[in-house]
Formats: sequence, structure tokens, C-alpha cells
Amino acid sequence: MSAYDLDDVKGCTAPDRTHRLIPSQFPPLDAFDMAENAEEARAILKLESWTNDRLSESRLKRLPAEELVFGKPNASVILAAFVHGSPNGLRFSSLYLGAWYASSSIQTAMAEVTNGLRRELSLSALPEITQVYREYTAKQDGNFVDIRDGHDDLHNPDVACYANTQTFGEAVRASEWHGIAYRSVRDPDGQNWVSYRPSRINDALQARHFKVKLGLTGKVFVEELHAN
Repeated sequence: MSAYDLDDVKGCTAPDRTHRLIPSQFPPLDAFDMAENAEEARAILKLESWTNDRLSESRLKRLPAEELVFGKPNASVILAAFVHGSPNGLRFSSLYLGAWYASSSIQTAMAEVTNGLRRELSLSALPEITQVYREYTAKQDGNFVDIRDGHDDLHNPDVACYANTQTFGEAVRASEWHGIAYRSVRDPDGQNWVSYRPSRINDALQARHFKVKLGLTGKVFVEELHAN
């Protein structure tokens, strides 16, 4: 299979629960959880876009009306993954619209976020960095393109290769598939899942909190935080 050919691909389904870590400096809001219809949800999105520079009008326009989730627990967290996209995009999603990335295990999810945190640190003048993350577990429903076996061109750890992998991912988003199953390049034997349909993210639950501390090299220190 080439990077852009979706013919004859193998499909699979995600495990019952996947794990996603989100920095805690972006506190969860429940506005969309309380919306009663799509019109209210879209109005809330527009209001938020006026004061939140992480949300753009262009992403709102690219989100299909039928994918505007509302009225269920953590709907706001689910939508945020799509409309608060990374300014440069991620491995399988461009800057124009985000996606829900998660891992089969919390260990793999931690390996993914700490790699990104260390990359962020390398671009700063700081000797070390500390970040607090919230864990979300969810059921990622649907049919996933399975590229976990082979397809090394789509698993290159160099972020400079994201232009190619994003093109592949956006082709999957535009197809009848719901996401991609791929192997982690940060955690040996780890598995990751990216979903392109907010409506297919179900039973999203907030779980544990972790504090992560690391430097440019050396060990990563992870502490699970408990409520007093």
C-alpha cells in the first residue's frame, strides 16, 4: 500500500478502552455537555472562538454538522480535540482540523506525550519542564485502517515527515473509514489509534492525573496525583 492508496487495506476495531492524556492547563468545560441541540452547540463554539485563540473559525466550518457532539458527558473534551488542533497538525491530522489520538495503554500514551514535551523543551531555554496531565479513557467506535504491520513510511519518527503522513490521514478522514490504527514509534510494542469522527468517541471518562517532570536528557519522572 502506498501512502495514499486505500484500496485493499486491512481493517480492525479499537479495544474497549483507549487512553488519552491532555495537559491540565486547558481545564475541561461542560458547555457542550449541557447543549440541547446542534444549534446551541454551534452557537457555543462561535462564542468560544472569540476569546480562545486555540479555536479557529476555519476548523468550525470543516467540522460536519452531524459530527457536532453535544449533550453527553465530556462532549466538550471530545470536540476540543478537533477544533483546538495543533497549529502544525499531528502525525495523521493537518492543521485544518484535529482528531482524537489515544493509545491502547496508559504507558504508551505517556511515552507519546513525554516525547512531545521533551521536543517542546528543546525549543526553549529551560533546563527542565514540569507538566500536569489528565487522563481520559474512551471507546473509539468504528472501522480503522490497520497499518500496524509494516508501512514504515507512515511511522517515521521524524516530525519533518508529517507532511506525507498528514496527507495519508486526511485521505482516510475523507473516506468511509473512521480512523487509523498504527504502532507507536515512542513505545516498543505500543499501539495508537486516531479517530476522525467525534460522534464515534463514546463513554469518554476523566480518569487519573499525572505530574511529569523531565529534562533534555535522562529519566522521566511521573507521579500520579491523588485528591486530598
